Amino acid sequence: MPKPAVFLDRDGTLAHEVGYINHLSRFKLYPFAVETVRLANRAGFLAVVVTNQAGVARGYFPESMIQRVHDHVRGLMEAGGARLDGIYYCPHHPSAGEPPYRQDCDCRKPRPGLVRRAAEELDVDLARSWVVGDRPGDLELAWQVGARGALVKTGYGLGELAFNRARFLREPDLIAENALEAVTRIVALGRT
Repeated sequence: MPKPAVFLDRDGTLAHEVGYINHLSRFKLYPFAVETVRLANRAGFLAVVVTNQAGVARGYFPESMIQRVHDHVRGLMEAGGARLDGIYYCPHHPSAGEPPYRQDCDCRKPRPGLVRRAAEELDVDLARSWVVGDRPGDLELAWQVGARGALVKTGYGLGELAFNRARFLREPDLIAENALEAVTRIVALGRT
């Protein structure tokens, strides 16, 4: 039976937004990140990371750097008793770099490719799922696949709300201080 998922943006949502992560030492999870994923696990949601990583296309780091960061994230989550059910990323950019990374793909958020692939591979019920992120593109992604979108005020979120809210396609389904608050409220909504 398909399960609901919480699709979590990486940088600015689970981890500090510091620009391109071109070295493992630059990657820092927020203090609430492990508890966020653990809460989703306990509530019966799949916990899935979806992230754009155009630094590969731009030549800032090799694709293997993304794998190193994601192995590190999985290790931190497991050490804290949390489980990521999947990590999906887009290394492409439509106008930067060289092929095969320079391409107008369907996986670069807000396009739905990453979430659709995850939904197929993990048997996700998108109508009962959420996308949580710090950019309007995360909300647009949610709405394109029939999920709901939560905007967090970490990363770029607070600035997006303060300066760009009038340009959002519509109001977020939920606004939260951070990912832990968002998932706490998502779980509560699921029980009502």
